[in-house]
Amino acid sequence: MPQSFTTVAGVPVDPRAARVHEEGWQSWSPSGSYALDDIPHRPADTNWATVCYRPGRTVPPATFQGEGLLALDAGDGSPVRLWAATDPTASVPSIRLTVRDGRAEISADGPVTESAHTGPDGIQGALAAWADGLALPAPRPAPTVWCSWYEYFTAVTEDDIHENLRAMDTLDLPVDVVQIDDGYQSALGDWLTLSGRFRSRAAIADAIRARGRRAGIWTAPFLVAPQSELAARHPDWLVRDSDGAPLHAGHNWDHDLYTLDTTHPGAAAHLADVFATLRAEGYDYFKTDFLYAGALDGVRHSGADALTAYRAGIALIREAIGADAYLLGCGAPILPSLGLFDAMRVSPDTAPHRRPEADDYSQPGQDAAEFTGSGRQWQHRRLWINDPDCLVARPAVETRERWAAHVEATGGLMASSDRLLSLDAWGVATTRRLLSSGGAA
Repeated sequence: MPQSFTTVAGVPVDPRAARVHEEGWQSWSPSGSYALDDIPHRPADTNWATVCYRPGRTVPPATFQGEGLLALDAGDGSPVRLWAATDPTASVPSIRLTVRDGRAEISADGPVTESAHTGPDGIQGALAAWADGLALPAPRPAPTVWCSWYEYFTAVTEDDIHENLRAMDTLDLPVDVVQIDDGYQSALGDWLTLSGRFRSRAAIADAIRARGRRAGIWTAPFLVAPQSELAARHPDWLVRDSDGAPLHAGHNWDHDLYTLDTTHPGAAAHLADVFATLRAEGYDYFKTDFLYAGALDGVRHSGADALTAYRAGIALIREAIGADAYLLGCGAPILPSLGLFDAMRVSPDTAPHRRPEADDYSQPGQDAAEFTGSGRQWQHRRLWINDPDCLVARPAVETRERWAAHVEATGGLMASSDRLLSLDAWGVATTRRLLSSGGAA
């Protein structure tokens, strides 16, 4: 979409020492600080631009761009300068910085405020001070978690869950929550219909709770698969593009993705019923994923704008699960999510390998997860509990020692995602130590 930018500031910089922080749009969007001669991370293909970055906001060459938040350390000893959206939950302008002849020019396509930070910790300190100024309620501590994803991915079975539940006792691991990830459902959108690999969601929750642990579950609440029963029965529940076709929310799982229109009364009632049912079955930890879809621009039943619809959709989920349930966001637009979540994924996915595909830092890989997870450390305990993504500590994981050190240093949500019986002595000891820390870096 066309953007009209207005200059908001000009700042002298030392090109050799200055650094600029770009805040990415959502959990997986690269975020961090760069030297002025660095090339910032950008999408390697058009699908990732939709799924992992901010759609419609192409950045020109030799330009830094933060989505609602950008900070500059001029490198000359002057205060760190920060530009931020005036109302980040309602409108998130893109903020650009370009450099010419020793001077940074900052422009934005919407209203921003400017502040200066003279305290410690440079850019991270400035971002932390901005977050403190929001005066959000202190987030609740995160439980410790075992998650099925990074070992089994979508092939997880009910028997896999039971095996690892028993192994937690055998290995004496302090796991509070056993979280079933993607693979239990028949299709995206058909959350209450089981895949052939599962027999009973409620029975799994009962088994988890019988062993003194809490039951957790994954959903991507705003995504709908074209082949799902929901899409076939209720095409009017989908967000539309300007031509009236289902809005394209990207491509994953070898198929296109649609978006649920939670402003439609029928869709809203359906989503509330999904989460109320899961809560009644005994699940009280909810990982909500691919949330970017709920904030995509499109034609909605009520005529609401994307961010209003997104926040209302999350509020609907919170009401259905209750205030005491723990809510984790992932793939979520960062600033529009303020005040909605207990914990937030603050990086792209980790992986058993270090380098992300095509060197795109929105894609799974330890390097990418460390870059953005470190760049967003200022958010921890100010906006929510940071989720740096799961510890993967089995012998087959590349540079597992380095990844474990990163997870431990964040002090955020501590989660294990291995087949526990595949861990060697180092893996068991490291998993036990990190879970036992409870996020105390």
